[in-house]
Amino acid sequence: MRAVVLTEPGPVENLQIRDLPVPEPGPGWVRIAVKAFGLNRSDHHMRTGVAEGVRYPIVPGLEAVGVVDAAPGSDLRPGQRVAALMGGMGRAYNGGYAEYTVVPRSAVVPFDSSLPWSVLGGVPETLQTAHGSLTTGLNLQPGQSLLIRGGTSALGFATAALAHDLGATVLATTRQPDRLDSLKGYGVDHPVLDDGAIAHEVHRIRPGGVDAALELVGTPTLPDTLLSTRVHGTVCFAGMLSDQWTVRDFYPIAYIPRGVRLTAYSGGSADLPAPVLQRCLDRMSDGAFGLGPVRTYRMDQIRDAHHAVETNTVSGKVVVLTSSGLDDDGEAGRDH
Repeated sequence: MRAVVLTEPGPVENLQIRDLPVPEPGPGWVRIAVKAFGLNRSDHHMRTGVAEGVRYPIVPGLEAVGVVDAAPGSDLRPGQRVAALMGGMGRAYNGGYAEYTVVPRSAVVPFDSSLPWSVLGGVPETLQTAHGSLTTGLNLQPGQSLLIRGGTSALGFATAALAHDLGATVLATTRQPDRLDSLKGYGVDHPVLDDGAIAHEVHRIRPGGVDAALELVGTPTLPDTLLSTRVHGTVCFAGMLSDQWTVRDFYPIAYIPRGVRLTAYSGGSADLPAPVLQRCLDRMSDGAFGLGPVRTYRMDQIRDAHHAVETNTVSGKVVVLTSSGLDDDGEAGRDH
């Protein structure tokens, strides 16, 4: 099989396409014929050596979609469409950047959908994080207001769509003026141009501040996001598009505005129940909503795909199609 191997942390040139043996699944593990895999900001962190607990060389990829190829002793049948995510993928063992991957059954979420692989490939990790951020992180309720800092990221688009579907009023930011209109197409009621200090504009739109805010840019904008949130409102830290993870000299009383709550969210496959995934895919099939734009690449374009993630030149999700995914789905290099 063909697979992408990261030889060691460093530039995109360290991503190499190699021929590897098809892996064999042991009891409790599932072999998946991968059709597509999504790229995430954490893949960039791993490639550049920021992520912890990674062994090299490694086949990266913390998510993939495809069909079950073998599942000894499992409840899954060959041919079943599945998503695989987290659970050590691409960190503790080889991940989804391959034509076949072997993962624990606990990392697999089955589904039924006729959506193209190019669309399905962008769903698992993004939906898991968006769903978990809105429920566990923020406990967002219908009728409340939500600010998304980093709205044109894949996670930003997906969270906006889910929050709008819930019945929330959504504000979302972008630093690019030409991306403001794209936010409106995915459930954003109030696109906000981000110049680094948006609290005043947020309070103009929502006097007193928003009920909830999702911070996806990172620690540089977190103080301003906290200032955009009402007393007894909640800010959930769930992303680091800026690659700045920590707050220096953190003094909570000076840093966190009075009465504003600060939480965080991260999760895994167990935080994406199969009914949640299935409902989302069904509604996407019905045209009820989408999780944001998708840009597709072929596996031999993996360096270009990583460069797009690193430089934030693509709005929304980056998805890579394997050869069998291309056979089923058509040509890569398209926006969906």
